Amino acid sequence: VGDKVMVLARSGLWQEVVNVPANQTFPMPEGMSFEEAAALLVNYITAYMILFDFGNLRPNQSILIHMAAGGVGTAAIQLCKTVENVTIFGTASASKHDSLKESGVAHPIDYRTMDYTEEVRKISPKGVDIVLDPLGGSDTSKAFNLLKPMGKVITYGVANLLTGQKKNLMAMAKTWWNQFSITALQLLHQNKAVCGYNLSYLDEEVELLRGVVAKLVNLYSQGKIKPKIDSVWPFDQVAEAMKQMQDKKNVGKVILVPEAPKEESKKAEN
Repeated sequence: VGDKVMVLARSGLWQEVVNVPANQTFPMPEGMSFEEAAALLVNYITAYMILFDFGNLRPNQSILIHMAAGGVGTAAIQLCKTVENVTIFGTASASKHDSLKESGVAHPIDYRTMDYTEEVRKISPKGVDIVLDPLGGSDTSKAFNLLKPMGKVITYGVANLLTGQKKNLMAMAKTWWNQFSITALQLLHQNKAVCGYNLSYLDEEVELLRGVVAKLVNLYSQGKIKPKIDSVWPFDQVAEAMKQMQDKKNVGKVILVPEAPKEESKKAEN
């Protein structure tokens, strides 16, 4: 009672009071803010496991990170920096490139105006060792083709389904039609790997997740990782918070809190 904790839950966190099993809670490390705690678990567990458990990231390798300015993207960049001499390619809109360079992305790519596969090949003709794929559809095929021998693509989302504020049946149909498919025999000839990751389906793997969180807390305490907060919104501005993401303006996490921070409340009153 009274401990400050981070909570891992599939859904139901956009409310003031949440009831979860004790094994889905993790003590917050010293000096961590509640906003950082809200931004840590889902993104950093995902980034850590796809980079190290599936990706087996090692020194002197290269990696392509899509949506590099988002929650998992910023977490992955920070974790890549804990390994020596990793070359990071990152896709994001042009306005976010300076921020990406500051965070350690050697080659930011504007996916809106450039063919990112061509841009990667210009710098690294053989491709990359790892591609993190939150996009799905035809982009998974591009990711697979960008891999060097012994390379890995880890798919962990289908962001291509989301094109705006409402469901887009054409986008869904196009993504489904272009979804990447490969046989074991084809993999055998290619010397490449395809991995699929979904944190939602690991919630019963308590010991596995506890081990990952312990490593993340240790990295946070050493100052090697720090959740990047784009903005903080009270519950009554949830629509504006969602629009911040839909318009792809955020660099880092968009956080919801029950009430506006006190300083902002005072400004509004004045």
